[in-house]
Amino acid sequence: MASDRDILPGNFKPSHYDLTITDLDFSNWSFKGTVVIDGALTELTSEIVLNTLEIDITSAALEAQATKGTRSEKAASIAYDAKSQRANLVFVQGGEAFPPSAKASLTIAFTGKLNHDLAGFYRSQYKPTGPVSATTPRDDDYHYMLSTQFESCDARRAFPCFDEPNLKATFDFAIEIPNDLVALSNMPVTEETASASASGKKLVKFERTPIMSTYLLAWAVGDFEYIEAFTDRRYEGKQIPVRVYTTRGLKEQGQWALDHAPKYIDFFSERFGIDYPLPKSDILAAHEFTHGAMENWGLVTYRTTAILFDEQQSQGHFRNRIAYVVAHELAHQWFGNLVTMDWWDELWLNEGFATWAGWLATEALHPDWDVWAQFVNEGMERALKLDSLRASHPIQVPVRDALDVNQVFDAISYLKGCSVIRMLANHLGTDVFLKGVSAYLKKHKYGNAKTTALWDALSEASGQDVNTLMSAWIEKIGFPVVNVTEGKDGQLNLQQSRFLSTGDVKPEDDLVNWWIPLALTGRIGSAEGSVESLALTKREDVLANVSTDFYKLNTDSTGFYRVNYPPERLAKLSKQLGRLSASDKILIAGSAAELAFAGNTKTEALLSFLEGFGNETHVRVLSQALDALGEVTGLFGDDKQTLDGLKAFTLKLIEKPLSSFSLDFPEGEEFTKAQLRKRLLTAAIRNGHAKLTEEALTLFNAYIADPAKNPLKGDLRTPVFLAAIKAEPAKTVPLLLNEWKTATSPDGKEVSLIALGNTNDASLVTDKLLPFLFGSGVDTVAAADVHILASGLAHRTEARPVLWKYIQEEWSGAIERKLAGNPILLDRFVKVSLSQFSDAGALNEIETFFADKNTKAFDRTLETVKDTIRGRAAYRVRDAANLKQWLATSGYIQ
Repeated sequence: MASDRDILPGNFKPSHYDLTITDLDFSNWSFKGTVVIDGALTELTSEIVLNTLEIDITSAALEAQATKGTRSEKAASIAYDAKSQRANLVFVQGGEAFPPSAKASLTIAFTGKLNHDLAGFYRSQYKPTGPVSATTPRDDDYHYMLSTQFESCDARRAFPCFDEPNLKATFDFAIEIPNDLVALSNMPVTEETASASASGKKLVKFERTPIMSTYLLAWAVGDFEYIEAFTDRRYEGKQIPVRVYTTRGLKEQGQWALDHAPKYIDFFSERFGIDYPLPKSDILAAHEFTHGAMENWGLVTYRTTAILFDEQQSQGHFRNRIAYVVAHELAHQWFGNLVTMDWWDELWLNEGFATWAGWLATEALHPDWDVWAQFVNEGMERALKLDSLRASHPIQVPVRDALDVNQVFDAISYLKGCSVIRMLANHLGTDVFLKGVSAYLKKHKYGNAKTTALWDALSEASGQDVNTLMSAWIEKIGFPVVNVTEGKDGQLNLQQSRFLSTGDVKPEDDLVNWWIPLALTGRIGSAEGSVESLALTKREDVLANVSTDFYKLNTDSTGFYRVNYPPERLAKLSKQLGRLSASDKILIAGSAAELAFAGNTKTEALLSFLEGFGNETHVRVLSQALDALGEVTGLFGDDKQTLDGLKAFTLKLIEKPLSSFSLDFPEGEEFTKAQLRKRLLTAAIRNGHAKLTEEALTLFNAYIADPAKNPLKGDLRTPVFLAAIKAEPAKTVPLLLNEWKTATSPDGKEVSLIALGNTNDASLVTDKLLPFLFGSGVDTVAAADVHILASGLAHRTEARPVLWKYIQEEWSGAIERKLAGNPILLDRFVKVSLSQFSDAGALNEIETFFADKNTKAFDRTLETVKDTIRGRAAYRVRDAANLKQWLATSGYIQ
């Protein structure tokens, strides 16, 4: 047993599960089951401990082969430990223990709950769009589908099991369902037979799975239909069938996903050098889901907005989201499923790689999208911000208790993990990197592996010592900033140090020397635009013969670090934007914003740099500029003059590109151009563009008067709804609540929630939105979506304190009733609701309030929230006056 992990005793090693689920009860929301677990007894055994949660074991028996024949005992006692989510089965009381045996079998009968907590075996509610099968589960308000979500530790909610990632086994699965419903699982159906115990029901059996971890087992039951396509490549002589399953009436909305999935399977099979290992690939849209998707082997489950797209009504950016998420989950079929991390402390190995591979595959299908610039803007910047907090954690984070792992599903595991993999792949070369990945997968297939095994394979493929290059990036918290000082005659003095957004780096924080690939462009004598591969491995170093006219470090933003250029160089770069790639501009702008936040530079340096973006037309670059301005506005915008100045700055920044767009989205407009149109229109209306606001209000009123006659295209809804809720919140909030209720497009509810999050009227928040958020009736927000509206309200100056007051009053009431059943939801809510405060008083209130609360489900997140507030508070005090003066001097404050 690993001393640093709280794991099961290990005296029973499972090798195969034969699991049958029966007696689905759609009134009491319960089920029954039996599981036979074959395995081995590794030592003298009188009791077996395995994982259960909300499962009642009705009987258990152990049978084992011994030298004197087969021995069988029923459990003499069964005890549960709710805190550790384990059951202790005692088979011998006062008699002989079972000796070690290479062949043992544990047979358990049990009952469980069809919960509504989005974990384990759970039910999702939905409103059908047409006729449904007669036996579809329903109540007075909703119809239901049933599905599973087991990662990380919730297989134990569905059946008793040894629920740890390195206790792999094969699975036979069968489930009894009504005759007119459909059952899905990881493998194809082998047979359907009439139920022996209930009329009108059938028992659906599935083929045996490959050896895999418990968290990858999956099944679903519902009124499903599907669309189908096939891979172009053949696997053992056959094309792989790929299906998108939905509840009845929605299958055609799965076409965009289906256009991509077979191509991704072929892409990864070729790039990883291993054929897709299962006979089918199913995709299931789940109406309620905690995450974007889950990579269950052969049956990937998705949130509807991550897989369904309505060609007439959906917002265009969901094309991009679906294309990427499908690629991410299919990458997991190899990296994560075929080869699995050994323990949850190496979750990043699954998620960081799948994130990188997902973007790699998306780029292959959509080279015109410039997805790596998108990743730098939306992914890498998020990771840098979280990792700039003292309360961050290493990529490879110690996880003693598996129940703590939920908080590690964050921007560090996914996005910093992807960033350092991208950094390494760029350094080694993508082809060499993938050669190493292929060797790693082949060596460890159907098993578990540690990060060091990947480094070994990459070292062999590249001839470089990858472990030495990467160890600090994986094992240490944080990242460096490279401070640049320009000397005489083209000399650059470089110094690396830990970057903290709070600006208070202490000696004990700054002990790491990172390997930093500098990717220098601008060495005198080098070809125009050539990139020099060199690294900073010491605390300080000097580069000679660098052009005094133009140079850049971290070309194309492939390195996970900030560069702190001298203010004069940053100003000069703002006039040389044509020599910077989109990714360069994004990271330099993001770094200027964060360096100002931390006090390394001033906000004026950021704004001076952004002034040069007036001719920019790349959607991701302008998004980064607008993101940075949004952060500054959120921090300093409580002063009206400063707010007006920042609005004027923003409108001037986007004036030229905005002049090419109107509140109309032409049919067939190129994807990135449509996304630029939407971002500019939304920014203009948010910052008070009078003409566009008036036009948007006209469109909104026409739509409300007659939606059928005056429909709003998907991408128009965001700027139009924003204009309405800013201009007439009392009128608009009830209308958008109804819009949420009646939305038919996959993203309709989400768009409405985001729009409602712009409400800055305290009385409307109190009277309308908080009951809508935390009520339990049919017309209230689903638990999985609470964070969408809460995040918006937390960004509004008047709404934020109202939300915080409600949290304090209703934490043990409405909030825990709604969210505590799934710790992921509670963790997410805490993060989005509290991170926007920026004063010491709020920080003290938060610390006091949570001092006597059980914060185990979100303790890491709470510390990052407090760190964020400390940094925001210090920034406000430090830069408020200077920023206001600069805006006035520069003519933005009249």
